[in-house]
Formats: sequence, structure tokens, C-alpha cells
Amino acid sequence: MNAMVFLISTIFNLYLMVVLLRFWLQLSKADFYNPLSQFVVKATHPLIGPMRRIIPSVGSIDVATLILALLVAMGKYLALSLLLGGNINPLGMIIIGALSVLKEFLTLVFWVLIMRAILSWVSQGGSPFEYVLHQLTEPLLSPIRRVLPPMGGMDLSVLVAIIGLKFVEMLLADFLPFY
Repeated sequence: MNAMVFLISTIFNLYLMVVLLRFWLQLSKADFYNPLSQFVVKATHPLIGPMRRIIPSVGSIDVATLILALLVAMGKYLALSLLLGGNINPLGMIIIGALSVLKEFLTLVFWVLIMRAILSWVSQGGSPFEYVLHQLTEPLLSPIRRVLPPMGGMDLSVLVAIIGLKFVEMLLADFLPFY
């Protein structure tokens, strides 16, 4: 049973992260022609394309992508509830789905920050992948850099952001049944 829970959770979480990455790429106005952006668009377009014809964007917020993220999270909850024989509450599914979307977004931000930190140590900055990571994380890190004093060439903004993300993620863990 644990193996099935792991497999279902992993499949839903990975696709949810791709959907959330699409939302984040659009929100941050990252380079659309970057290979990473193209992968994300191609992986999500079969579901988001038809939804966009029905659900319009509100300003720069792609509502169709957010609804798809919520549906994927609710699908995970439904699949795990059916597998484990739990009670299915529609209102609970929506609430847990929304919390799951937020939790997965925080996890996605965490891994993007980790990748950016590692690449900053070993890369010269010329990679298209690194450029997109910079576009995604700079709006989060620049306010932290303005508050932190200079530390002799060390950029601690990533560390501060990761600590804050993990704190919020731990708070959310109390509300999610299939964390």
C-alpha cells in the first residue's frame, strides 16, 4: 500500500510542479523561448489550451493554469482517498487541494533556489537554464538582499528565503492529510 501511495503522490506532485512552474514562468515574464520554458509549455498545453478558451486570464494572472493546478491537487487527494478507503468530502477536497497547491509551489521554489545556488558556485552564468532560474528567483531574492547587510561577497538571500519557505511549509504540513 505504501508503494502505491508513493507512486500516486509522486506522479501527481510532479505534474503539479510542472503546472505551477508554467504559472510562475508566466507571472515572472521569463523567457518564453528558453528550452526549459518550452518543455513546460509543451507538457501542460494539452490540458491548459482547451481550458484557456473557456477561462480567461485576469490581468497577468493565468486563471486557467491555477484552476488546473487545483484540479491536479484535488485529483491526488481523490485518488489517495479512494485507495486508502477514506471519506470524500467535496469542500474538504477543495481546501486540501488549495493547501496542496501552495505546499507544492513552496517546494518548487525551494528546489529552484537550491539549483540556482549550486549553479552560482560552479557555472559562469551563460546557461539558458541558469538564466530562467535567475528570472524566476530574482523577484523573491532582491527584497531580501535590500534588507540584509553585505556579508563580504556572500549572498545569504537564498539561505534566508529557504528558511522562510521551510517554515511556511512546516506550518502547512499540519493541515494536509497526505503530506
